[in-house]
Amino acid sequence: MRVLRTQNWFVPIMGSLIGTAWIALLLWEQSPYGRYLEHGRWTELGFAAAICGVLPGGDMLLPGLLYAGGWLLMLATMMLPTTLPLLQRFDCLAATRGDRVELIALLILGYLLVWLGFGVAAHLLDAALHAMVQRSDWLTINAWVLGAVVLLIAGLFQFSRLKYHCLDKCRTPLSFIMQHWHGITPRRDAFLLGTHHGVFCVGCCWAIMLLMFVVSTGNVGWMLVLGGVMGIEKNAAWGRKLSRPLGLALIAWGALIVGGHLKPTKYETILNLETGKAPGFDVPPMLLARADEVIE
Repeated sequence: MRVLRTQNWFVPIMGSLIGTAWIALLLWEQSPYGRYLEHGRWTELGFAAAICGVLPGGDMLLPGLLYAGGWLLMLATMMLPTTLPLLQRFDCLAATRGDRVELIALLILGYLLVWLGFGVAAHLLDAALHAMVQRSDWLTINAWVLGAVVLLIAGLFQFSRLKYHCLDKCRTPLSFIMQHWHGITPRRDAFLLGTHHGVFCVGCCWAIMLLMFVVSTGNVGWMLVLGGVMGIEKNAAWGRKLSRPLGLALIAWGALIVGGHLKPTKYETILNLETGKAPGFDVPPMLLARADEVIE
């Protein structure tokens, strides 16, 4: 009966947290401040620009804080649903403990901190790439190259051994808990269980999460699509079979972008018939017909 009461408590609470995060992101995206979810130069205008001008180091501090807040909301909407099986099994394990709510909170905290660290690294990489584009005229004109590269990397990663090693860890939550939960120091163990799971989750899904920088980090629709893909990969019985077709689709997408922007270079063909009269050399009629200019 205790386990039943725990399950009745766990599902609506977690559902409410995830649903609230989705609503907050949707409202944020539709509001006048929706641009703050993006990675553009939004601190140069409006209210955010005024704050950046007043605060010491505001041009770095405010974007970092807003980005961290948006990223945590994204994690709550995209990644927490994929880790529900582990949370439910841990909740059952801690059902008889009086501190189970605190332990679950520490587990989630450890998990989110790992993903937050990844998000900060990805944000810094994105900022560095934007700075590189601004210094390069070629990249400014051909910014599509960066998106194509990310798609190709994400697609190729779907075939790597690291992907499947981490995916297998994420798909076996009970054995993962048995491996990392000792209960001797419960608060520390719960936090470390969350960080360990976060590390394997990042190892499994980092390439797919990078796609948010291609399709727009503030697009709630793409969050739903990519979150659904990662949830199926990690939790559905047939989810492991999705990885390779997804990799092929991403590679094909990247190849289409490359193919659509590469245009064949036209070279002018000039034939000198005087040279062509040299002994043993005959100008083929087809080459003569396709020549742009013929010199008699």
